Amino acid sequence: MNYQIKASSISNEDAVIHIKESNIDFGTTSKTAEVLPNPAELFLGSFAACMLKNVERFSIMMKFTYSKTILEVNATRLENPPRMDNIMYNLTIFSNDKKLNADLLKKNIEKFGTIYNTIKLSCTISGTINQIQNV
Repeated sequence: MNYQIKASSISNEDAVIHIKESNIDFGTTSKTAEVLPNPAELFLGSFAACMLKNVERFSIMMKFTYSKTILEVNATRLENPPRMDNIMYNLTIFSNDKKLNADLLKKNIEKFGTIYNTIKLSCTISGTINQIQNV
């Protein structure tokens, strides 16, 4: 598989990533630092997207149902050289399904996630998956 995206920016303005039919604005200037995601946040967003895509994928393969997920991701930025490290996540899956095996799901995400495996080559990743019963 090969992937392709485009991105563009205008001097003293912010930038846009063009992917298929989506445009994702991101900040490159100080005037939007509190409003638009920065490159580090987009990086973590890619990690989150990989995990959530795999929850959906493995829900079919492992034959469990869920109503929603919430994923929180935190990371530390090191200074010299500048890089991300120590990514920590907490994935909460809302499901009443007894077939949901959170430990096996975690193992599958860690083994088969493309972005997950790319990132783990350069930094530490740790996290938890919790199941919460729907009310």
